[in-house]
Amino acid sequence: MNILIVSGFLGAGKTTFIQKLAEKSGREFAVMENEYGEQGIDGNLLEQNRLKVWELTEGCICCSLKSDFAMSVLTIANSADPDYLIVEPTGVGLLSSVITNLLKIEYERIRLLKPVTVVDINCVDSYLKTFGEFYADQIKNASYILLSKTENSSAADTEKAVKTLSGINPDARIVTYDTADAQWWNDLLDIDKNAFAGKNARTQANLSDTPDLETIGLTGINMDSIDELIGDLSVLISDRFGRIYRVKGFVPINGQWAKFDIVDKRYNIETCNPMTEAKMTVIGKDLDKNALHTLFVAHT
Repeated sequence: MNILIVSGFLGAGKTTFIQKLAEKSGREFAVMENEYGEQGIDGNLLEQNRLKVWELTEGCICCSLKSDFAMSVLTIANSADPDYLIVEPTGVGLLSSVITNLLKIEYERIRLLKPVTVVDINCVDSYLKTFGEFYADQIKNASYILLSKTENSSAADTEKAVKTLSGINPDARIVTYDTADAQWWNDLLDIDKNAFAGKNARTQANLSDTPDLETIGLTGINMDSIDELIGDLSVLISDRFGRIYRVKGFVPINGQWAKFDIVDKRYNIETCNPMTEAKMTVIGKDLDKNALHTLFVAHT
């Protein structure tokens, strides 16, 4: 079983990347997903791509779930035994810790591939300033960096982001969706070209496992109109209910399901296939849970 870690900070686009990997490579693989929060959201999207998904939502695989995580990987290898397992850590986890954890159980039947980190071009500077080494850890330990959400960025913006990322990790190969060719996608899953064996993670001394963030999961959310959803998301990015860094969820509106998310100070809404339930996850600091529940669940 070959393991590819797909890392990326809050809202970078890891799930979209995995969907693209399935499409571009034409390979079949399973996914182990570790969401930061009570409500698993991204697993629903991946399952719509007919991918086998294992979800861990009760803790972070780089800290409190280390032993459970390693045992889960061994269980998958010994039972399902897929050719490829994509490990998607929580957006606030340390890539160095995940790599170290997996290297401990690597042997002839479990092989680690060079990891990928997805980076949102809009958040590079703000996340480096806010999260410092937590954010930099995912960049330092990546062999490949996919710079996402560049469609509305200028060439100068992309060049600036690449320069910043190269300054943190000069060894990483940095691409965008536009510059990642078919060979690049296939190489990610090529054990002969991309074996990670024998390498060590670049750890940061005295860095705790996760930043000081809160998470709230809500189920049974309801909206009467798209305008109401836009209004509620606008309220969230105004910091009235705490500092919001990440929101993601699904909700039916007049018979059509919508997927919505917030990354830092930007929100997005798009239609999606029907889901099993309406739910959302909020990640931030000083969150007002009662007010969030009233806004999305108990409003009239």
